[in-house]
Amino acid sequence: MGNSSVRGEGTRRRGPHARDLGWDDSLYEEEAGRVPGARTALDDEQDRGGERDRGGERDTAAEGSGPHRRRAPTRRAKRGRRRILRGIAVTVSVVVLGTAGAGYLYYEHLNSNIRKGQRTSGDSDVKKSAPNAAGQTPLNVLLIGSDSRNSTENLELGGSKKSVGAPPLADVQMLLHVSADRKNASVVSIPRDTKVEIPACTDSKTGEEHAATRDLINATLGRGGPGCTLATWQELTGVYIDHWMMVDFAGVVDMADAIGGAEVCVNHNVYDGPKPGVPGGSGLRLTEGSHEIQGVKALQWLRTRHAFESDFGRSKAQHMYMNSVIRKLKEQNAFTDGGQLMDLAETATRSLQVSEEIGTVKELFDLGMTLKDVPTDRIAMLTMPRVPDPDNPRNHVLPAPGEADRLWEMLRDDVPVDGKAPTSKPKTPAAPKDPAADPADIGVMVRNGTGADGPATPQRANAVAVLLTQQGFTGAKADSTPDPQERTQVLFPSADLQGDAHAVAKALGVPTSAVKRSTDVSGVTLVVGADWRTGDTFPKPEPAAGPPKNTETVMGDDKKACMDIYAPYRF
Repeated sequence: MGNSSVRGEGTRRRGPHARDLGWDDSLYEEEAGRVPGARTALDDEQDRGGERDRGGERDTAAEGSGPHRRRAPTRRAKRGRRRILRGIAVTVSVVVLGTAGAGYLYYEHLNSNIRKGQRTSGDSDVKKSAPNAAGQTPLNVLLIGSDSRNSTENLELGGSKKSVGAPPLADVQMLLHVSADRKNASVVSIPRDTKVEIPACTDSKTGEEHAATRDLINATLGRGGPGCTLATWQELTGVYIDHWMMVDFAGVVDMADAIGGAEVCVNHNVYDGPKPGVPGGSGLRLTEGSHEIQGVKALQWLRTRHAFESDFGRSKAQHMYMNSVIRKLKEQNAFTDGGQLMDLAETATRSLQVSEEIGTVKELFDLGMTLKDVPTDRIAMLTMPRVPDPDNPRNHVLPAPGEADRLWEMLRDDVPVDGKAPTSKPKTPAAPKDPAADPADIGVMVRNGTGADGPATPQRANAVAVLLTQQGFTGAKADSTPDPQERTQVLFPSADLQGDAHAVAKALGVPTSAVKRSTDVSGVTLVVGADWRTGDTFPKPEPAAGPPKNTETVMGDDKKACMDIYAPYRF
């Protein structure tokens, strides 16, 4: 089908006609079957329209004769006006198209700034959380601060020349958790000197393989990059982590400048400088009270450890700074201010390294928008509950049994850590399509999984199998396969056994959320987890009662938060 001569018709877009570009119409009148200079009905109609005076009234003298008659504009004059108007239109079009082209080029420039890496480089098979009633899932992002001095700029900002060339350490590690409905959020820090199990990792850049080991969590960065740090967090917490973002010293300075400063507070004059027997220090010097800091001063604040007494104090100070930044961005409408967004985008894309699935400007923008609607009074920042490491109580810590586990569970279940009511409704499990068979006809294998975080309870599988037998499940048998699990689960391999699995759970009082399909089992299998070590009745979960103990919590709306200073660093 050929092109239509009518604008908007046809199968292909018509190219611009010369008339659209402001050229003289008379040059093309012959092509249209017109004689140059010949009048048309349109020309006559325009002339009959007369002229209007400056006040807007029609000039009646123009219709008569004599000295007052105003001469009607010639066709050449009209064509001249039309050429001017068309010229202006072309100029505007060129500017608009040029701006659009520049916008595209700038967008591509920002994309080219971004440095990307593999999301995970370690052995970890943690699965995403189930969606809530609205089909939404939580967002988990691992924030990593690298101490790399392998650039002149980073070396000038901190550290010694001895550290040049050494594998970087992940000295700052925080998990940002945003609820499924994006109405509450939490940030959890793990101290850099926490002893953990590190899974086997492979460096995605060099291909170097690192065997599983037990070491400090900050060593993960040198054992396979940020992807190894993410895998370690997943294995420790059981929380699926969607993305990672990493920044170094120079990036912190640039980002702090782009934000334009954030308010912090100290209860005493402070100078974090070297002391006898304690070399180093961040160089932070502030007088008592509140200060707005940015650039190098912001980096000093975030790196200060000795003056804040410990790594735990440093984490608290970092949380105060982050809360202040979020409040400022909200107050300035930076989430919607185009100019400030451009500045932040330029700096962020140059300063951050990110996991590959968020390696575009659009993905990073969408990620940033997740915090836009979270009220500051529903943002809680805290440090992992911990206890001294018995092997090195002076320098190393371990996750606190019980309290750390409860924190990880709250994150997995999308329960707010601030102790307030959840904002997201959990999804009600669908009823099984296949009805359950008679209990006597259901075969159940029972495994002892109570050894997840300590010694397993002896004969626990046998004891629970007896409970099932008493409930009529005469086909229940203990399975000697060890299967350590934090929480009790009822697993089934195919849809035709789903109803049977739910019947087993109901008989023991196990919640329906613990009934899951799994290809790792061949029949209905009950794994008795560490949450049911003893007793004949499945324990009811205790409701979350605020943040875990043995930690520090800083709320996003606390504008009066202020850091105490360790006495030797006061002046």
